Amino acid sequence: MTVIQIDKDICTGCQECTKVCPAYAIEGNPHEPQTVVPERCVMCGQCVQKCKSYISVFDHGLALYAQKRRERNLPDTLTEPLFAAYNVSHLDEVIAALQDPAKFTMVMAAPAVRVGIAEEFGLSLGTLAAGKMAAAFRRLGFKKVYDTNFTADLTIMEEGTELVSRVTKNGTLPMFTSCCPGWVKYMENNYPELTGHLSTCKSPQQMAGTVFKTYGAQINGVDPAKVFTVSVMPCTCKEFECSREEMRDSGYQDVDVVITTRELAYLIKKQGIDFRQLPEEEFDQPLGEYTGAGTIFGVTGGVMEAAIRTGYMLVTGKELADVDVLPVRGTEGFRTAEIKAGDLTLKVGVVTSLKNIEPVMEKLQAGTLDLHFVEVMTCPEGCVSGGGQPKLLVDADKAEAYNNRRQATFDHDRALPKRKSHENPAITKIYADFLEKPNSHKAHELLHTRYKGAAH
Repeated sequence: MTVIQIDKDICTGCQECTKVCPAYAIEGNPHEPQTVVPERCVMCGQCVQKCKSYISVFDHGLALYAQKRRERNLPDTLTEPLFAAYNVSHLDEVIAALQDPAKFTMVMAAPAVRVGIAEEFGLSLGTLAAGKMAAAFRRLGFKKVYDTNFTADLTIMEEGTELVSRVTKNGTLPMFTSCCPGWVKYMENNYPELTGHLSTCKSPQQMAGTVFKTYGAQINGVDPAKVFTVSVMPCTCKEFECSREEMRDSGYQDVDVVITTRELAYLIKKQGIDFRQLPEEEFDQPLGEYTGAGTIFGVTGGVMEAAIRTGYMLVTGKELADVDVLPVRGTEGFRTAEIKAGDLTLKVGVVTSLKNIEPVMEKLQAGTLDLHFVEVMTCPEGCVSGGGQPKLLVDADKAEAYNNRRQATFDHDRALPKRKSHENPAITKIYADFLEKPNSHKAHELLHTRYKGAAH
């Protein structure tokens, strides 16, 4: 599946995209149109964020602009510049589903979307807009407004249990996170013999897709064949992830369509919704309930911190007193920490940006990576800086935007009444009513998978 494209009619060959590509997947001569190499591309969309070559109505005329807009399946209400590097859009499929009375539409949004979407409507960089976003989804016509944060909590229950099992039963270590599809694709492309180190957990998006079309259909009393799931992500690679052949454990394609934060803004504007004036509304229950641990998935180190908050309890049977796990926080490079959990000293690592992964993989190949658990995020500061987030036209704005989005995420975490995934009552309920227990046979059938190169 081709997700990232470079329009040769627009590209000026400035090669800014090649500098930010973590997979060295963009080729071309200076001052000539560049080309994406599909075999190497991990579809992270950082080139889309960086690209400065564009056409606009003002500079190039309405006819050419309208032609390019049609080629990309973008709404005719869109008037902002169109850049050479872009992700393939599926907005037309979302619009068609919302207009089809036979479809029972469910929508979810990733943690990072709520700290990015408001920027598209002139609000300050990093504004937290979870409530307005939920309200916007209802105004757009979605029948159920759920949340990927719920399945971020679910992921922690599954991944934490898997980690404890690997550590105590001599399983494959270190275990690497598998929630970032760009990182998973990079591992498959470059180190297929090492994919057994990946957690078998699906990402929160894919767990949600499976849950929505099984448990979600059940509690809503609808035929799962009629459920149409839309995922709003800060990540362009999520479009690829949802189309993987492995992601059909519900009996259907688990997630039907993925759109980015930017595309959600296009849709809201197309429908004439005044985002700034929307009230604060809640997500639908029970698949919209989440803890602070679920929301910090959006920042680098957040998955690790969420896992430690629950992993400590799984190992010791006691609650972690201070849930702010500061040693794993940060925004640069590769950092490690040791976390004491009873008699176990858990050795963890966090890789921020795929640009920093190769030395880690060299240590893994050499057998010298003395860690239990490693988080990897492809984008510069995790999902808050994803390729599908609002485009920052001025490079100088990036540091402020990333910092504000990150800070808003942690502020949201601190403001929530529950901050550990295992404290989420909706998570307790889904296990009691449907999944039995973390890492149960049923949980493995629906929430886990294997990746290319890993033994089945």
